[in-house]
Amino acid sequence: MGRIHVLSENVANKIAAGEVVERPASVVKELLENSLDAGSTRVRINVEAGGKKLIQITDNGCGMVRDDALLAFERHATSKIKNAEDLLSVATLGFRGEALPSIASVCRLRLETRAPEEDSGTVMEINGGKIYKVEEAGLPAGTSIVIHDLFFNTPARKKFLKSESTELSHISALVTNYALAHPDKHFELHSATNSLIEVSPVAGRSERIYQLFGKEILDQLIPVAPIQPLERIGLPQPPPWRKIDPEDAVPKDPGELRMHGFVSKPEIQKLNRNSIYIFVNGRLIRDRLIQHAIIEAYRNILPPTVFPVVLLFLELPSGEVDVNVHPSKTEVRFRQQSVTHDFVCDSIRAALMKARPVPQFAAEINAHPTATPSLTPGARASMVDISAWRAANLPPGFVLQPPVVPPQTEHLQFGGESIAVEANAALAVARLPEQYVAGDTCAPPIPEEAEFTDLAPALASLKPLGQIRESFILAVNGEGLWIIDQHVAHERVLFEKVLKQRAAQKVESQRLLMPLLIELTPAQQAVFSEISEELNQNGFEAEPFGARSIAIKLAPAGVDAPQIEKMLHELLDQFAREDQSLNLEKIRTRIAATIACHAAIKVNMPLEQNKMEWLLQELAKTDVPMTCPHGRPIVLRYSMKDIQKAFKRI
Repeated sequence: MGRIHVLSENVANKIAAGEVVERPASVVKELLENSLDAGSTRVRINVEAGGKKLIQITDNGCGMVRDDALLAFERHATSKIKNAEDLLSVATLGFRGEALPSIASVCRLRLETRAPEEDSGTVMEINGGKIYKVEEAGLPAGTSIVIHDLFFNTPARKKFLKSESTELSHISALVTNYALAHPDKHFELHSATNSLIEVSPVAGRSERIYQLFGKEILDQLIPVAPIQPLERIGLPQPPPWRKIDPEDAVPKDPGELRMHGFVSKPEIQKLNRNSIYIFVNGRLIRDRLIQHAIIEAYRNILPPTVFPVVLLFLELPSGEVDVNVHPSKTEVRFRQQSVTHDFVCDSIRAALMKARPVPQFAAEINAHPTATPSLTPGARASMVDISAWRAANLPPGFVLQPPVVPPQTEHLQFGGESIAVEANAALAVARLPEQYVAGDTCAPPIPEEAEFTDLAPALASLKPLGQIRESFILAVNGEGLWIIDQHVAHERVLFEKVLKQRAAQKVESQRLLMPLLIELTPAQQAVFSEISEELNQNGFEAEPFGARSIAIKLAPAGVDAPQIEKMLHELLDQFAREDQSLNLEKIRTRIAATIACHAAIKVNMPLEQNKMEWLLQELAKTDVPMTCPHGRPIVLRYSMKDIQKAFKRI
């Protein structure tokens, strides 16, 4: 007797459920997508125990007639596609026909649905994949699906679920994502008696972000909205034996690649990719290609270990993207991958270059990368009204004083003179009783000048006053007080200079008196053989010398001889640790950043007045004057508004 047999329908559905239904949020995703495909304008979701006990989704979509309701729970039954050619242009969120039978096989399900043209609706009850009841009932137009006891007949899957709060957070994030993708629809999410999300239709995604996260998050984001025409190169053609419609013989417009959304300013930093949201034609996806493009756009702007907050909505013809590559439909494949990658990367980079946000001193000093999800409704920090609390809890005349800190003295150098400044001067002002500062006519507000909209003219107008510990340049202009890190400022100037020289093939080099012999590890040797040609194009002359050594005869100009060996070891180690394959652009920028770092002005280096002025002028000419090639901030601004607040003028 043979050993191969056909699986039963029940077992096959449970296997499919293992691919489609990972957790309660997976059920919500599939049913929510069905509601959106049905043309719903209002979707209400109720959950209990994080979705383990109850999930109910009610919509006002097109509903189903009795026959369609029965067929919907058959495997691979769908209204979205009819033949294999339809897979080339899927325009709906769902299309595989696996979700409903897979979900019904691992829960107790109740379906209530009515098509608007029908007088009565249909009620179905299914337990563990078996239909127990089908009857007619008076129902409103639309569909309601109630799911009880998820994984009640699959205990192995149920024990792997997380806590109720964790599962609820996944559901909340999912509903938030689809609310962002569809601002023209009404969404509600309720857990027991709590209303987590309730947003009404709005005109655009900016208003929807304001609804969900508030003005604070919206102000931290930079809008992007580029458009690029597509080419017909590589479009699939019909086989020669197929009869071609005369209309199809005429080449059609391949359409456009559109992107709109928001990206965060460089000072917003996350420790993971959880705040990167990507939508393709309204579908939430996890795509390595687009994520890599986003990280590349922030390269040399953010440190390599942190990530931005990104909301991207890509729209392109359905024939340009294949959504049939994963059962849960969370992965896609683009027909023109390199075009899509470069379009996303260049568009985000251009938006960041145009915005050129300047880190504020007060905000940056308290900023640190965080792993908490920044885009979660209800996660905004509530600000305490200190004045109201003081009025309600402190006796009259009592002044709340900050902790007493021993005065610290810093030395500012102005043209050779050293002046001591008390670092805690602001604390001394803070200890004054309120009657000395509130409503005081001897300190009226100073009229503020119009702020610069671009960072370049602001930097060009700076007047350097001196150095702090011969490491930071202190400068002023009409906007306020600026602190510039002299090392990373010069690093940015040299970085862009090296890249421009490399593009023009005019890199400046210096010849060493004696060849410098450097011994490499096996990993470094492998990397050197791969990037040696690019090293030669960037001012090096290096050749193998023995089994595992190289001889350096030429080095980039400006790098001291003792730094050359250290610079090469650092560069080769960086490439050896690289997870992804190297490309020419990455090699060039990494080499330029390393050269700039080792050739730049160091800390604890005194600078003359003309040298500081030159550095600020050169920094103003760069494309990215706010961050160094490694992502650290170059300038911090203490605005006039902050200064007047500290002195109680406003």
